[in-house]
Amino acid sequence: MKRLINQRPGTLGKCLLGLLPFVVIGIVYFYFSSERLAINPNDKLMPSMQSFIDAVSYLAFEPNKRTGDYVLWADTAASLQRLALGVGISALTGLIIGILVGIIPLIRAGIAPVITIISLVPPLAILPILFIIFGLGELSKVMLIVLGITPFLIRDVQLRVMALPHEIIIKAQTLGANSWQLILRVVLPQVLPKLIDAVRLSLGSAWLFLIAAEAISATEGLGYRIFLVRRYMSMDIILPYVVWITLLAFLMDYLLRRLSKGVFPWHANEQGESK
Repeated sequence: MKRLINQRPGTLGKCLLGLLPFVVIGIVYFYFSSERLAINPNDKLMPSMQSFIDAVSYLAFEPNKRTGDYVLWADTAASLQRLALGVGISALTGLIIGILVGIIPLIRAGIAPVITIISLVPPLAILPILFIIFGLGELSKVMLIVLGITPFLIRDVQLRVMALPHEIIIKAQTLGANSWQLILRVVLPQVLPKLIDAVRLSLGSAWLFLIAAEAISATEGLGYRIFLVRRYMSMDIILPYVVWITLLAFLMDYLLRRLSKGVFPWHANEQGESK
């Protein structure tokens, strides 16, 4: 008899098993929702499916009477722009500084302690400082994402570089490679797929910092909309927005995983993703 740990589901089985928890959650939610609405039809805590459909239809497919924008898509575009800028700057900074700190001992001795201390500072605690320094515009929101995830990316890249087999570094130097050639031809190709993994792991934190910044100071964005309607207990808007943010985060994670697998197939094989 085949052991349980050696049994692998097929493509259809993976899809069904992956959907099963969401189906169960949906059934449980709508059961209790119907029970609450049967007692109080005006209950706002657990809206019905029709309430969700009406709210999403209004936000996504009807232009706002004041601005003419489709609210859901305008919020999504604003949030994704901020997130892309913040994550992009963080990834580039984390790659450059992480490699230099990991491969050059003199730089590691001078910068690593500072990076460690910065990484321990709660980013949300310095949000008021960011608003004071950078104002209430887009820059402060992007900077919160950058300060929130860049130290993590730097430290992750640093550890990945320091974990490279020392024999590879010695062989490259023996063959005549100088420091920059070693970084560009040996270290960089090894670290890039691991940077993508680190960015995937930091997406949740990036979304958290973005929504926190939008909740405090913004005129559009997914986080702004959620905190705007919370005073009215509009769960028919809040819950779809939360689901939409989750779907966007999942899609970004999936695209990064496909990018890593397509550009660096050897890394996917090492991680066992090809199985």
